[in-house]
Amino acid sequence: MLLAGFVAIIDAEDDLEVVGTAADGAAAVELAAAARPDVVIMDIRMPGMDGLAATRLVTAADDPPKVLVLTTFDLDAYVFEALRAGASGFLLKDADPDELLAAIRVIAGGEALLDPAVTGRLIEAFATGVTPSAAPERPELAALTPREREVLTLIAEGLSNAEIAARLGVGVGTVKTHVNALLTKIGVRDRVQATILAYDVGLVRPRSA
Repeated sequence: MLLAGFVAIIDAEDDLEVVGTAADGAAAVELAAAARPDVVIMDIRMPGMDGLAATRLVTAADDPPKVLVLTTFDLDAYVFEALRAGASGFLLKDADPDELLAAIRVIAGGEALLDPAVTGRLIEAFATGVTPSAAPERPELAALTPREREVLTLIAEGLSNAEIAARLGVGVGTVKTHVNALLTKIGVRDRVQATILAYDVGLVRPRSA
């Protein structure tokens, strides 16, 4: 019923089209390879191969689609691993239809999307040390200039490009240049992955820590 509801909501939009649906992770991986969608909406809790393993395989393909992970509060640890695996964002299953549609468009446009309610719980996990695994050291950080490291810190604090520009007293275009450069240097696809890395290596600490 949930899947049918998603299909109806998405297909009702002029600029969106559902190119296929899958009932489990293995079928999702096969369908993503065959249909080559722009965005995959991935449930984590599925029979057989779960959404975490499926996300890892989908995002490992050449020119992979963006992955939007659906979650409930009791699956936060898995969401954290899904983001590590390459997901571009996550959304609560009980989000309003307009939020779902906006999330698809945001991720299709190359931006990351973090549901604020879940983000807080993930940051709390960092603070309490209950994240499921530790990331290896990333020597790529050494390649960042002081300004790029500063921008990375502000990204991890949740600031937008405009907010970073205001904080640093520079233009938004300059911030975009810094963001693109640092993403390339540290080898991540988007701001979500950059945020995870910043917390992993201790560049940023949760305020509650």
